[in-house]
Amino acid sequence: MGKDQSGGFHPPKGKPSAINKVEGLGISNAPPEKLEEFLDLDNEYVEDDLTIDPSIPIRHPNRNTSKGDDSFKGKENKPASDKTTVLAVDEQAETEPEELPQVLSKELFIELADYRASCCITVYIPTHKSGVAVNEKKDVIVFKNTLQDLSKRLADKEIPTAVIEQMLSPGYELLKNDAFWASMDNGLAVFISEGYFKYSKMPVAPENEVMCEKTFYVSPLIPIMACKEYFYLLVISKQKCKLFKADAFGMEYIDVPDLPDEMMEVKRISEKDASTVRVANSSGGGANFHGMGGGNPDEKANIATYFEHVDDILFKQILHTENVPLLLAGVEYLIPIYKSVCDYYNVCSESITGSHEHDDKNELYKVAKEVMTSYFRQPLEKALTIYANQSATELTSSIPADVIPAAYYGRVSHIFVRKAEHIYGIFDETTSELNLDNTENENAEDLLDEALIKTIRNGGEVFVLDQDTMPANSPVAAIFRY
Repeated sequence: MGKDQSGGFHPPKGKPSAINKVEGLGISNAPPEKLEEFLDLDNEYVEDDLTIDPSIPIRHPNRNTSKGDDSFKGKENKPASDKTTVLAVDEQAETEPEELPQVLSKELFIELADYRASCCITVYIPTHKSGVAVNEKKDVIVFKNTLQDLSKRLADKEIPTAVIEQMLSPGYELLKNDAFWASMDNGLAVFISEGYFKYSKMPVAPENEVMCEKTFYVSPLIPIMACKEYFYLLVISKQKCKLFKADAFGMEYIDVPDLPDEMMEVKRISEKDASTVRVANSSGGGANFHGMGGGNPDEKANIATYFEHVDDILFKQILHTENVPLLLAGVEYLIPIYKSVCDYYNVCSESITGSHEHDDKNELYKVAKEVMTSYFRQPLEKALTIYANQSATELTSSIPADVIPAAYYGRVSHIFVRKAEHIYGIFDETTSELNLDNTENENAEDLLDEALIKTIRNGGEVFVLDQDTMPANSPVAAIFRY
């Protein structure tokens, strides 16, 4: 290393020293510890002053580092805030998909309805439980196509690519989950926003719809809201009686403590006790068995004693506080024997006959629900009757301009909406000004969806119906409280 005229040493030409490097980077005034850190890194990543360590991976100089990310195109002409937004999105934690219950409570429904954001995506697709469609992954294909279409639609709305990727990435993760798609129900509802991804496997099949608004579209969830109507199903046999609780969406087995496992178990108990088993039953009628414990009663008496014991336990533990139907399922000759000794007053006149103690629960539920169809239609039939009786008065209307404001102000007691129907516009609650068909205005809302939400929030009843069930030839009809 040579000297200059002042006697100082200087490096050879073309080989910058560490001091030159520091000065060249403009950090010569940095704190000593920072300079030391830089020099340590310099020594780690280079063999000498001109050669980078060959073990360090290097991008090709012609590589486009922003390939596939349109959000960076033309960034030099955009304000710094755009870059900050993208970086902030990239640094956020990944959104985990969250499964909602198949049957929604009113509170959860309102929570979804109240969600507000600049972009709320709602997806409804009918799905398949089994069969060829599941084997060929048709639901997966439909959902994948939906995500791809959504990506284009969001890009058209000038939403940054990084934001789009963040919102849709949980959906693409679900595409890889074979167990998820193998356990579908009749429909899938998905709700997506920034940092928000929730879904529900629906027990009813929805119409295929995709919405991008400032709120989630929740009307198709009405049929899966928890309903008041339920019933009990009792499978009777000489070996084992089983109790189920069923509603409009499914059926669950109820484990009843102390319920005898077989008829002979009760017979052995009764043989030890010669006292009167039962003098009469509350429903009046039939089988009064006296002193059945002594001796060897005939077959029907043994069965009656067994059913009496089953009924006593069920009534004491569950049915004494209930007021819902009890549907019986069993071999035909057993049905009248059970009814003759039953204390519970609300036993269905119809029954499911045959041997059902070993039936699959889901298959048995299908049969039971078919029998109870009229029971579940009672609230709708009652509402339709009220509408028909008051159709000539001011307490009903099928005009959207009447129904929508009334729903906002809590006047609607019952509202009927045609399935998959939308009415866009703007309603100002302070001035009562209503503008319909205003789809061009960015502030326009789905007023029909809002009317349903307002009615539920105010304690009214909502029915989403096919056109042939609607009480009027209109997308909406309502019964008013006043």
